[in-house]
Amino acid sequence: MIPTPHIDWLAISAPLSLLTAGGISLLAAVLVPHGWRRRFGAVVCAIGFAAAIGFAVVLYVHSPDGHGVIGDAIQRDRLAALTQIIIAGAGLLAVGTSYSEPMADDHIAEYYALLAWAGGGMAFLASASSLMTLFLGLEWFSICLYVLCAIDVELAGSLEAGLKYLIVGGFGSAMLLFGSALVYGATGALRFGEISHAVTSLGLSHDALLVAGLALMIGGLGFKASAAPFHMWTPDVYEGAPTPVTAFMSAATKTVALVVMMRVLVTAFPHEARLWTVAVAAIACASLAVGNLAALVQTNLKRMLAYSSISHAGFMLIAIAANSALGGRALLYYLIPYSAMSVGSFAVVAARERELNRPVTVESLAGFGWERPLLGIGLSVFMLGFAGFPLTGGFVGKFYVFSAAYEHGWTWLVIVGVAATAVSLYYYLGVIRAIYMRPAEELQLAPVGGGSPPPERILQTAVTGALVVTVGSFFAVQPLIDVAKHAADAIF
Repeated sequence: MIPTPHIDWLAISAPLSLLTAGGISLLAAVLVPHGWRRRFGAVVCAIGFAAAIGFAVVLYVHSPDGHGVIGDAIQRDRLAALTQIIIAGAGLLAVGTSYSEPMADDHIAEYYALLAWAGGGMAFLASASSLMTLFLGLEWFSICLYVLCAIDVELAGSLEAGLKYLIVGGFGSAMLLFGSALVYGATGALRFGEISHAVTSLGLSHDALLVAGLALMIGGLGFKASAAPFHMWTPDVYEGAPTPVTAFMSAATKTVALVVMMRVLVTAFPHEARLWTVAVAAIACASLAVGNLAALVQTNLKRMLAYSSISHAGFMLIAIAANSALGGRALLYYLIPYSAMSVGSFAVVAARERELNRPVTVESLAGFGWERPLLGIGLSVFMLGFAGFPLTGGFVGKFYVFSAAYEHGWTWLVIVGVAATAVSLYYYLGVIRAIYMRPAEELQLAPVGGGSPPPERILQTAVTGALVVTVGSFFAVQPLIDVAKHAADAIF
């Protein structure tokens, strides 16, 4: 008999629940009556994400000591569990944002299946502990997102967004794969821990093959994290893709890419920290500069939020560059309010798009706060959170990131981050000004069909949930920091 590894079903329960939900949603495309497919797919997908959250919470509670499972191909630890909770939470909010999206019912069941499978791939990637599972997880969710970006053929720019993401994303995946091949060629190891051991035992710290592989892997993960100079796909794809897909990508993809980058660098390349900390810090500075300066001149709200996400990748990369337990806690805490703010912002954009039946610009937000008080307040709070104002989790997240950089001795990086925050105030506060300080008469547009805008109760519920997390993460700092600390302890 061929020996097979013991399977720890709890360790893979979150990806399995999303795989199951996606499979059931796909069956709805042929078994469920046409008029019921949207509702059935949305409910099944939401249940899948909710189940993934539940399984990840159980995994977090029962995994105080991280260890490899299933032939050490994946890591069962609290870092993976917390990442899965954030990803599934973003997916659940994205389902609420998607429900009323004016997408043809012909492929709506497939849409929810792909959304669940993309979440499953991210949940799997979060626990990867070898170069093999790293690449498999990355391709798993990437292929789903390529199709999701192009699934709404009636939406102008959707096919273009899908094609651009496919080409540039494929290039990023190739960089990661080639880098992994070089690292394997230098060390003869696939698992992250074994790579670190091989570097020590074989004296490979200055090996050109290893350093080249490390550089390519950082670049490949930088593509997925939307970090400059690997950001070129982000504005066009975010603008052209269906807004609920953009909402999910902006939160979940960035979360898993940054956490996996931290895991790989800290566990597989600790002896090259003198190199990758400087490289990541440089990428962080480039992201802060490109993201904030380009956002200043954007009028389309989705493109502005795309450049905003690039700048926030820079803030979170500062935490990785610190290479410390404090940096790990800062990154994990930051991702919680950031994911909520990101999904919530795009949910509000989706609601406004449906009202106007046209792309949302900053000008077209005129009077929105008075027409839709809940959504107006929500978008205002999200903008304040992005800018790092108190009473939002964004303030605490940036504070911890700067603390990690200062502890590392990089005061200059703190100064760069503070300067970038000051620049971002212009466009974040400009959105709030448009919402409340411009009369709707300036726009001279009415909701499609006239009358009151649609109630969008499910979308408003998703925005409310994002609002609760954004503000609640400020007042529940200590519990969340404790959770992040236990998760970061898995690798530091």
